[in-house]
Amino acid sequence: MKHYSFLLALIILLILQCKQVQSQENSKYDQHAVFNSNLINFSESSIRSAGGIPGEKYWQNKTDYEIAVKLDTLSQTISGRETVTYTNNSSDNLSYLWFELGQNLFMEGSRGSSIGNIPTENCGFKLKSVKVISEQSTVDAQYIITDTRMQIRLDQPVQALGGKIQVKIEYSFIISDKQFRTGRVTSPKGTLYDVAQWYPRLCVYDDLRGWNTLPYLGNGEFYCEYGDFNYEITVPWDLIVVGSGELVNPDKVLTKTEILRLKKAGTSDKTVFIISPEEVANPSTRPVNTGTLTWQFKMKNSRDVAWAASKAYVWDAARINLPNEKTALAMSAYPLESIGDTAWSRSTEYLKQSVEHFSSKWYMYPYPIALNIAGSVDGMEYPGLSFCDWKVNTSHVMYLITAHEIGHNWFPMIVGSDERRFPFMDEGFNTFIDVYAQDAFNNGEFGPKRDGEFDPNGKNPARDLAPYLISPEAQNIMNLADVQGEQTHTLSYYKAALGLVIAREYILGPDRFDYAFREYIKKWTFKHPSPNDFFRLMNNAAGEDLNWFWNEWYYQTWTLDQGITEIKYVDNDPVHGAKITLCNLQQMAMPVKLKIKEKNGLEQVIKLPVEIWQNGSNFQYNYKSTSEIESVIIDPDLELPDVNDKNNRWPNESKQQSIN
Repeated sequence: MKHYSFLLALIILLILQCKQVQSQENSKYDQHAVFNSNLINFSESSIRSAGGIPGEKYWQNKTDYEIAVKLDTLSQTISGRETVTYTNNSSDNLSYLWFELGQNLFMEGSRGSSIGNIPTENCGFKLKSVKVISEQSTVDAQYIITDTRMQIRLDQPVQALGGKIQVKIEYSFIISDKQFRTGRVTSPKGTLYDVAQWYPRLCVYDDLRGWNTLPYLGNGEFYCEYGDFNYEITVPWDLIVVGSGELVNPDKVLTKTEILRLKKAGTSDKTVFIISPEEVANPSTRPVNTGTLTWQFKMKNSRDVAWAASKAYVWDAARINLPNEKTALAMSAYPLESIGDTAWSRSTEYLKQSVEHFSSKWYMYPYPIALNIAGSVDGMEYPGLSFCDWKVNTSHVMYLITAHEIGHNWFPMIVGSDERRFPFMDEGFNTFIDVYAQDAFNNGEFGPKRDGEFDPNGKNPARDLAPYLISPEAQNIMNLADVQGEQTHTLSYYKAALGLVIAREYILGPDRFDYAFREYIKKWTFKHPSPNDFFRLMNNAAGEDLNWFWNEWYYQTWTLDQGITEIKYVDNDPVHGAKITLCNLQQMAMPVKLKIKEKNGLEQVIKLPVEIWQNGSNFQYNYKSTSEIESVIIDPDLELPDVNDKNNRWPNESKQQSIN
């Protein structure tokens, strides 16, 4: 009898092993690829620490600009000069400098125009002169231009550890009605000018790659050095100019009435007109009625500046209430055709509340002004300023564009990442903070966030991403913006943001995540973090090694398929407990959330850590049941992008599983 019992036990064991082997053969999961100890594992340096923060010897260079240009509204030309003072804080002597010439994207034969549908009517920058100014002399620069980049070859290198040099450039370019991120459009009361990439700008020289000279091809955005800007814009007398930073000569370009209205707006939570709809294009709104006016602005510790001009603007403003009883000013400029509560009339309200939300939740807004400007650009961000489409006439679209574009002041304006190389670090992070801002605005007036940036299908963000994950065209998030191409929104906005939502809501919890995320912003304010800096800081501040997650979500194109294989009662009696076998059939791993309902009415949600997958694709969970199990559901709240819902429930509709 003992022999028969032993034989029976052996047969049962073999059957169980065969089932397990078969299940593993059907799985594409390899735990060694997920839990690899060498992921995101770099040695500490004195420049960037192992904890993901700037090290004791962290450095970055500084660029200060003095710019003066004139807008000719007849020839549609912007011309002028800049003097840039460059401080070399690196440990390298620099024998040459690299500048980015953004307007050259729109030059005939540019790389961007060769590979994409880039208009070339404006012909790029025309350089009248380029001079190098040192302590010893001022000389004509030796320079070459390659597409959107200019190299200046120096007679004497810029010395390391604080050496300075000045470069003076006289230049001009045409601003056309066919550009993007900058351009012009005609309204009935006058042309609207949105002006960006409007001066030759030094490229970033950093400790990771030296000179960052990826060409500007159109899709990839910008990587900029920080510095102080003083700039002046000369325009015909009847144009209003708004720009990044603070207007420093209001007494020269505004009327006494407008100055008083601005002061009133600075103390008002309600929107105040600086130029009302009835006053648009009225000569009485100008301090002079002939010639030109020069508008002077300054902005400290910024990576860029932009500006806009028109005589067609309605101009309004309101106070922004910041932490610690500080304030800033929200302003909007838009034409008469953009008026309406579904359009631009609520722009300053949206702007004000967005800045207040981001400031209270993440990091205080550092600039005196936040601007939203209607024009030809359909949505683009610059420090302290956003360009948005003047034709927007839907409330939720107007809100999401305003919130998203001003949200970019946190990423990448405050936290100065490389947008062109790692677009997810600005678009994805910004979309992530937008998710919570949209829920908070006006008691959820426009929430939850479901739009072209985050879940365009509008149903469930995690599940709606699944079809993309299994498509042959799926890319990983780490690809360059110009490689991502048409998938940029899906990858760098949607998937990147959803990854942070999952890390916050499903893996870490809001308290741990929010603390770590704030630490990241604080430690890298006005600095240049890399992806690894972010991942390592989050790991350290949250106290959790999430390299498995950062790798599978941001570096790979893996998919997730969790399932329930079978349920067995201990000794065939539910009172003694149940063994619930779970499987992981694709390469991505995640913690597991189970909703278990028993026939006696007991219902529980069980959370199992990701470590259950460290030993293979199957895991048996010992559940302390008290009666027969009625149902089990994996991921009951649909928080994960599981590509196969059919095996997420027990009993399974496609395969009824019996309990023995």
